[in-house]
Amino acid sequence: MKNHITLRDVLLVTFVSMVFTNPVHAEYVEPNIHHAPYGEVKVVVPITSDDPSVWLFRLRNVGNGIKVTGGLGGGMQAKIVMYGAGVKLLSQPMDPKIKEAIDAARAAGAQFNVCNVTLKGMNLDWHALYGLQEGDIVPSGFAEVGWLASHGWAVDPAN
Repeated sequence: MKNHITLRDVLLVTFVSMVFTNPVHAEYVEPNIHHAPYGEVKVVVPITSDDPSVWLFRLRNVGNGIKVTGGLGGGMQAKIVMYGAGVKLLSQPMDPKIKEAIDAARAAGAQFNVCNVTLKGMNLDWHALYGLQEGDIVPSGFAEVGWLASHGWAVDPAN
């Protein structure tokens, strides 16, 4: 006698499992802070990736952090420091989602800095980078992140 599974068997098992299992239901949970209020938070976000999904993730983190700390009576200063391939974040033309995320982060108060060593090394004209001002250029992105870290700024390790 051969044992074989038919399509009917698979469909029956699928139906029974769907009917008799509880669906996962996520409920919203109120934020629960187990420490002193946020107060003023200073975060530097280095971006060295040329991956747009990383850019969007990082920019949304900045916006969410600024919004949440502000809503809880604190505040967040955020500096986004781009060097290496990360400078491509401000390259034009750009995806509308990237532009929207950059604009939202800037509107929330995030500051964008670009590495001059990278600009020279990639032979990029800073005028061609979206929304960049001459005062946004730092001598070295890597050194800027290190300096900020040694002066009370937390460094976001995700990249």
